[in-house]
Amino acid sequence: MDSIALACVLVSAFMHAAWNILLKTAGDPLRTATVGMVAASLVVVPAVVVGWIVLGQPAIPSTGIAIGFASGLVEIAYFVFLAAAYRRGDLSIVSPLARGSAPLLIVVVGIVLLGERLSAGAAVGVGLLLIGLLTVQRPWRFLRAANAGHRGAAGFALLTGLTIATYTSLDRVGSQQMPPWVYAAILWVVGAVGLGMIDLARPRLAGGAFAPQAGSLDLRRAIVAGMLTLAAYLLVLFALSRAEVSIVGPLRESAVLITSAYGVLRLREAVTRREVGLRLSGSSLVLLGAAVLAIAG
Repeated sequence: MDSIALACVLVSAFMHAAWNILLKTAGDPLRTATVGMVAASLVVVPAVVVGWIVLGQPAIPSTGIAIGFASGLVEIAYFVFLAAAYRRGDLSIVSPLARGSAPLLIVVVGIVLLGERLSAGAAVGVGLLLIGLLTVQRPWRFLRAANAGHRGAAGFALLTGLTIATYTSLDRVGSQQMPPWVYAAILWVVGAVGLGMIDLARPRLAGGAFAPQAGSLDLRRAIVAGMLTLAAYLLVLFALSRAEVSIVGPLRESAVLITSAYGVLRLREAVTRREVGLRLSGSSLVLLGAAVLAIAG
């Protein structure tokens, strides 16, 4: 992986962690995500239109538009599942499980379906990164948890991981069809419209995981989260246009360490001394894996 792509992914990881924290600590995560997506769309669409005109109105391939539309639909599912998980479980449970399960699927998709090949060194880096993430999160604990809420959170988090793997793989292809900023505008509009429709329909939907919480929207928090999401996504799309998804995807998930630490230290989500040790050792493996990927990728 070249240094520019690496820097984009690492900065994106910090931004991603920040908006996840904002989403988790919001009174209504799904409505916060919806307002954030709409606000970001109002920023990115005019900018893309102006850029497109200034650059001479370059052709936008229909294949890229279709992929962007599909990725936008997957983004809708991503936010719905993530918001449902955050309403049911702790940040230090949901974020590692969702973000940590995705690289396993991303690597499989990149190698099996997209025909990508990893060097021996990159394969070692991916392995170290995945082992580190699993050591930090140990998802099997929550699948066996007696607490029904944690089990529900784990289920929604795994569904979130599936959507992450799906849209990352789509974005790898779509970002090569057109400039990443044009591609981002397409999927952002689709996501904003879809989430807006879902939010309007929520009062009529059954299930506590999706029901709106009246009076719990912090508009400033939602807008900041939306801007961070957009910036982080643009950086990842740019990185995907320069590097393989089986490398970008796992490295991006290093954000899980920040969110987990915040959940444990600032939100006071209880952990044992043994669990702290496992998190520290897992963090070391993730950092080592990221370094190997950067050198060998």
